[in-house]
Amino acid sequence: MSDLIKQKCVACRADAPRVTDDELPELLKEIPDWQPITTESVLKLNKVFNFENYEEAVSFTNKVVELAEEEDHHPAILLEWGRVEVTWWTHKIGGLHKNDFIAAAKTDLLNT
Repeated sequence: MSDLIKQKCVACRADAPRVTDDELPELLKEIPDWQPITTESVLKLNKVFNFENYEEAVSFTNKVVELAEEEDHHPAILLEWGRVEVTWWTHKIGGLHKNDFIAAAKTDLLNT
């Protein structure tokens, strides 16, 4: 299990450091099912969770919402029948911060 789940997201400022190119592969090893994607020139973490029906997808989405509030860090969530897509990135810095990896690891725990 990832050490990231033991950590807490910290308040981020606009001058907070982004995850470096050297740090990225090491952090991705801790959340291997998450994909780094670039949207509008912003690096993000993305994962699709599949469910048997809409009700299970909604229940999972609500858990992600609770996590986001607890961590004070909020993802993009796309809810569809049997499918939830979660995308983490840090808006203030326009890219990835360690918070995003912490939140991704904790999101995985919600689906166990």
